[in-house]
Amino acid sequence: MPDQEDQGLLARTDRRLERVVDAGLRWVRTRRVPLLVVDVVFVAAALADAVLGISGATDLETTLSLVAAAALVLRRRWPVAAFLLTVPGLFIGSAVVASCIALFTIGERTHRRWVMLLVGLVEFVGFSGFVGPAQSFDDAVVSVIYSLIFALGPLSIGLLLQTRANLVERIGDLDASRAEERRQAAAVALARERARLAREMHDVVSHQVTLIAVQAGGMQMAGPDESVRSFARTVRQLCVVTLQELREMVQVLRAAGDDRETAPQPVLADLERLVEESGMDTHCAVALPDTLAPAVQRAVYRFVQEGLTNARKHAPGASVLVCGTLEDGTVAVDVTNGPPTAPRLELPGSGLGLVGLRERASLLGGTLDSGATSDGGFGIHLRLPAEHRSPVRP
Repeated sequence: MPDQEDQGLLARTDRRLERVVDAGLRWVRTRRVPLLVVDVVFVAAALADAVLGISGATDLETTLSLVAAAALVLRRRWPVAAFLLTVPGLFIGSAVVASCIALFTIGERTHRRWVMLLVGLVEFVGFSGFVGPAQSFDDAVVSVIYSLIFALGPLSIGLLLQTRANLVERIGDLDASRAEERRQAAAVALARERARLAREMHDVVSHQVTLIAVQAGGMQMAGPDESVRSFARTVRQLCVVTLQELREMVQVLRAAGDDRETAPQPVLADLERLVEESGMDTHCAVALPDTLAPAVQRAVYRFVQEGLTNARKHAPGASVLVCGTLEDGTVAVDVTNGPPTAPRLELPGSGLGLVGLRERASLLGGTLDSGATSDGGFGIHLRLPAEHRSPVRP
């Protein structure tokens, strides 16, 4: 029995500690420390290491160590330059803390693997020299282990934070893409329902009201007395008014979603802003006149928007080329991206973006093709007639 009581007490204590730790982690995640505070703490730690790290340091050693600590101010904008400024202090003075912080920043902000490998090797050699020559085999093994920890540890933590930031950004893009896809799916469903209602009203209701009007007209001509003819005339007039209102309602239902959006719609002039806000290495060479029909301009804008979203999601770090020309009455737009240069995180996607673009192109009498390129990239290609005419309504 005492054993059961002890186990119950341990279980309750374990649950309480877990709740306390979870609450603490939630508090930390919801509190964002200002970057200035982080930089001040890092520089202060590096200065303390520079001043207190070597007993009896020469003026040169102390100066190089202080320069390494001060170089951390540059680490966010020029991480590689900041690390290079810490190297003399690492080899000659006492700048282990400063070099580790600079190494962490390179892992967090740099995508080039060869740079990470090179600076990691420099840190390994520099820290090995800082420890000093080994006196025995055991000392050599311990020196190598510590050097590897100080070389790979900061880089690994930086890479972890970089991966987390990329994941958060891509999840945000995915959420926005799914929200847009849901909106488009709802718009398509609404348009189909409107078209169905319009067909029903045109084919059934209008037909029945027309028959009533014809019967009322016949009664108006052949009625036995004036009261009957007057009643028939009233019915016929009501039928005429009803038919006119039905025609207007059918036109509204069929036209909804074509070219009558209430919000301002994007045009070709907005492409430059779209490319700038994408934050990607994008070269835009669109030579299309702004006299194109609004529906065509809007389709081109949405096409480029979807192409940039796909490149950001599936080819992070890749360069993107956007081309647009008008030849022989055909608008040709291509969005091509190269292979990814940053770590790619596989996230689920519905694939409805290209489906919606293909439907939009079909409604305008055009085509949309997509596929992989020879260099490992991906391209989508839109072809539209320059002169857009609304389809004839029955």
